[in-house]
Amino acid sequence: MDYSLAALKLLCSQLKQAGEVASQNSYTLGGLLFQRAWLQGVLVSVSDTGSLLLDDGTGLIELSLTGEFRHRSWQLGMYVMVVGGYVARAGELPMIKIHKIVDLSSSPDREAMWYLEVIEAYKMFYQPLVEEFT
Repeated sequence: MDYSLAALKLLCSQLKQAGEVASQNSYTLGGLLFQRAWLQGVLVSVSDTGSLLLDDGTGLIELSLTGEFRHRSWQLGMYVMVVGGYVARAGELPMIKIHKIVDLSSSPDREAMWYLEVIEAYKMFYQPLVEEFT
């Protein structure tokens, strides 16, 4: 994992447009190279096998829990922030291999603020880079 690449603040719908760059074990989205994604959403499925399903309002993504995160109590309906390695899988839901997951359920207005953060990140950081590559 190349930690010099930023974890992009994204929505599931945006990840569907990402293309794989096999030679670099990375993905590209409008000219932006990334390996990790930062998403927020509601847990809609929790399994004992270390797999969760997150719905961010634009789509679903599977979360793969490892290490210490497997031993925590994750519940349906929790609103969480996740950062981790992105994996596109043919014929299956895309997946995030979790590096960080935080329960934000107690934070008021969390979902509305998240959409604003994604829009701001796109306008301030991603859009200028995308325009540079086109």
